[in-house]
Amino acid sequence: MAIRDGVRGLMLEIRAGVHTGECEVIAGKTGGIAAIVGARVREQAAPGEVLVTSTVRDLTSGSGLVFEDRGTRALKGVPRTWQLFAAS
Repeated sequence: MAIRDGVRGLMLEIRAGVHTGECEVIAGKTGGIAAIVGARVREQAAPGEVLVTSTVRDLTSGSGLVFEDRGTRALKGVPRTWQLFAAS
């Protein structure tokens, strides 16, 4: 959210997707299912929006972050559906 807020001063809007899980380094790049989920969540975000998975919401309980339910979505190339939340 700090990055999103920082680039707004440059008249830019970003989309962000956040997930947490085990990542792999493949040919020098971050990969694996957790990285793919994060990228797919980003694709679901509107300009200026930070979307997170329920995993992130649950792990940040008590942090003071506020989450608004954005519903369950199918993510391209990822098994099952995912509950997404807008973070603020």
